[in-house]
Amino acid sequence: MTQDIRQSHIAKAIAQRAHDVLISHNFAQQQIGYIHTFDMNFGESIPQRTMLEVELAAAAKRQEKSTSHHKYIAKASNHLHQIIESGIETQLSDLDSIYTDVVGVQDAVPTVLDILAVKSASVGRLEPLVNDLSWLGRDLVSLVNLPQYRKVNSKGTSVKVDTPALALRYLGLENLQMVIPTFAVRHWMPHSTEPFPLLKRKLRDVSMASAIAAKALAPLYDVKEQHAFTLGMLLDLGKIALTRLYLRTFERVWQAKVKIARDKNQKDLHTALLELGPDPLFLRNLLLEHAAIVSQRLIEQMSFKYLPFNAAMSEFAQSYLPDVNNNIDELLPLTQVLKKAYGYAQYQLLKDSHLIEPDEAKDWFIYLNLTDQEEKLLEKTSLQSLQLTIL
Repeated sequence: MTQDIRQSHIAKAIAQRAHDVLISHNFAQQQIGYIHTFDMNFGESIPQRTMLEVELAAAAKRQEKSTSHHKYIAKASNHLHQIIESGIETQLSDLDSIYTDVVGVQDAVPTVLDILAVKSASVGRLEPLVNDLSWLGRDLVSLVNLPQYRKVNSKGTSVKVDTPALALRYLGLENLQMVIPTFAVRHWMPHSTEPFPLLKRKLRDVSMASAIAAKALAPLYDVKEQHAFTLGMLLDLGKIALTRLYLRTFERVWQAKVKIARDKNQKDLHTALLELGPDPLFLRNLLLEHAAIVSQRLIEQMSFKYLPFNAAMSEFAQSYLPDVNNNIDELLPLTQVLKKAYGYAQYQLLKDSHLIEPDEAKDWFIYLNLTDQEEKLLEKTSLQSLQLTIL
């Protein structure tokens, strides 16, 4: 095996593991064959009474029944997910519905991001658009009223901001270039990701880390920081869409099948369906295989006039899964920034979960073409804080 092929295999394993840990820490451990030490017995074996023949026969019968039941559940899950997969494929062909109904993108959001990208940007141009986005106005007002950002008057009393217009002026354009993309992605996140409760937070953390890392790397590639930050924040839009879509589709199909089984008095099937829930492996594979392309399509749907995202996003989507022919340095500067920033965010996610070894991290950075200078820069960069400066 050549060095390139070896690194490609390692990179694929790490990329997959980063998706595993998004779903859950336990799921990621299972996928790499992690052994729980508390399940192991390091002491001497405890003497046990020899089982009687009748007990052995009963145990074997219970095991056979249990195995049969689990096989039936697996078969029911497989059938259910074939229907779900077909339903998701059909829904993905209707991009307008994914954009508007599943993710819930309002046209004013891309317009605001576009305005923030031009030299003629002004709070006056943003104000009417933000007023139409009630959630964004509320978030901006809440932000500036946090204790660390509150203004203090000449008497030493903190001044409360109560309108979006004042919040916009208080924050200023430079802060808004980071705050608004962050709040937009937060707004599009699923309200709940049960039975994967930490998925929402991890998606948010990776988006934030990718955006901040991209902003930090941008000057090294002569890329505009705002472009790098905004697109870094939008990279996982496909994961947001697919997570929402899968959980919704599962619930709809599952409820329909449970009703049919109940109405037809199919007791075994009804019992099996009641034991089923969303499948972490199915969701992991869905995100791994389709998220980048869905992100690309959704960003193209935003029809930005001034943000040069389409070409970079196309390159990013095509090179999303690790490959032996890894020529990152041949990509557009913005794409290189995104690949390295997103890869570093994945590394940070795995490191925080204690699921990446130092030698694996080294191979991952080599795969990303991450230089020592870039690694040191990102190491000292706070990837979970916008570091706003409000005068």
